[in-house]
Formats: sequence, structure tokens, C-alpha cells
Amino acid sequence: MSSVLSGILPVLPTPFRVNGENDLEAEIDLEAMRRIVQFACEAGVQGLVFPGFASEVESLSQAERATLLEIVVHEAAGRVPVIAGASAASPKEVAEHGRVAGALGVKHLMVQPPKSAGVDAGAVAAFLAEVAGALPNMEIILQNAPAPRGSDLAPEAMVDIVSAVPQITYVKEETLPAGPAISHILANSPATLKGVIGGGGARYILDEYARGACAAMPALELADEHVSLDAAWRRGDLETARAIYVRTLPLLTLQAVYRMRLTKHVLMRRGVLTDVHVRAPTPVIDGYALEDIDANLRKLGVRSGVKREVA
Repeated sequence: MSSVLSGILPVLPTPFRVNGENDLEAEIDLEAMRRIVQFACEAGVQGLVFPGFASEVESLSQAERATLLEIVVHEAAGRVPVIAGASAASPKEVAEHGRVAGALGVKHLMVQPPKSAGVDAGAVAAFLAEVAGALPNMEIILQNAPAPRGSDLAPEAMVDIVSAVPQITYVKEETLPAGPAISHILANSPATLKGVIGGGGARYILDEYARGACAAMPALELADEHVSLDAAWRRGDLETARAIYVRTLPLLTLQAVYRMRLTKHVLMRRGVLTDVHVRAPTPVIDGYALEDIDANLRKLGVRSGVKREVA
């Protein structure tokens, strides 16, 4: 297993099963979590991310996070690296999440600085330096998500933060537009930065890769397509990479609206999930939208299981 992160690193959804009428009463589904990890690994992904925004992390208790992360690490069984999301309101809370992950053997921690830290590079660097000091053996991935959910840090601030905290070895850059920010960060960051990872659900993956991004963190439902795209890009077959991108983009556009509801619906269609409930407030997919999503799936030729076309 490579110590350098690259390729497709999907953010795993959290599966729930509902015992009542209220989605908020949904319980985490441990068996479905195992199926999710197996699906991802069979698709050929190069890493797994849990929990993240796409995991409905804000709706999970600390105990639920720990239980699910343990399942992810166990099922991955060392085949690919696991990246643990650890964003929280204080450095102490981030460090607590990091210790849980570290006890499971996780080496990479992804942190989105809280909005309370502001956008000043010095303040954000101080927050992350405290985290790094508490977790000296952990590599940190600095997530820069767009507003209103994220801090939307300027590229110049990102470079200053990375320079001040050497344990930040990767940046997940997903502000809009992410491309120019990726170019600036790669051109101006110190050698301690191993790479920049694209976000935004892989909706801009070709531009990110062209600018030097080493990896992408999309949602899970089209992992096999994204693995095929990544493989085509790396072997220099840009025509195939773009063809896959164009075929998947309609669904990725819908995923930007319906978020984890779409992810879970597609995973249900693919035989991975049986329950598509979510806890997070997310637009409901009505009948017309379902018809549109399923039509896109038919056009892609995506049915159950994993369909890979990696040379």
C-alpha cells in the first residue's frame, strides 16, 4: 500500500435503517456499512474517506462515528488507506477524533477548520498547529470547502497555513473555482506538501488533474466509473477519460442538488443498500427527479454490482 495518496478516494455515505416514521430516528446500519466498503474496494478505489460531509457527519454521535470508522478500517483490511474525517469546533475535539482513528491504525486525518477560526491564515494555522501537536504521528489533510459550509480560504492563506504547519501534507481544495487555487497552492507551497486533492464531487476532475491534483474525493455511487477515468488519465488516454467524464456529468450535476439522497438511491439500484433514508436535511427526490436519475443510470449502463473497464 502506497504511503502517498493518489487516485480515487471516495467519501463513504452512512447507511441507516429506520424503525419509525421520522428519519431522525434512523439507526446506523452496520451490515450495510460493510457492504459499502466492499463495493468501494471491488470498484478499485485507491483509498476510503470516512466520515465527511457526504457521510452526514454532523448527524452522527461520537460513538456512532467511532463504530462506523472501525468497520471501515476492518473491512478495508489494509487493502487501501483509510482517511478519517475529524472536523470539529475545537482543536481538543479534533484531537479526540484523531486519537480514535489513530488507535485503529489510521495515518491521515482530514480537517475542515471551523468557521469560528475565521479566514486569517495565522488564526487557522494556530488551530491546526494545536491539533498537530496533540497528534504528532498523524498526517493532516486540510480541507478547504466553499462557503457557506466551509471557510472558503484564499489560496494565499492556504499556502501560509501549509508553510506554518508541516504536518499538513495534503490539501483538499474545493472552493469555486478550485482550478486556479490548486495551481497557486502547488506552485507556492513547501516541499512538505505531498499533493492537492480535488473535491466538488468530481464535477471538475479533469481540470483539477490537468493542474496537478494527485487525487479526487467524490461520492461513492459511481466509484467504478471514476476509477476508470483516473486510470485512463494516468495512462495518457485523455480521450477515454473525457468520454467517461461527459457520460457521468449529468448524474454528478444532480448529485450536487440531492446530495446523499442521490448517492443512496443509486447504491440501492446497484444492490448495495436496501434503505435510502437520510438524517441530514436534504431535498427530497420526487417522482420526476427519480425518473431523470434512473434514465441517466440506464444511459450509463449502470445496473447492480460493479462495472469496471480499467486496462
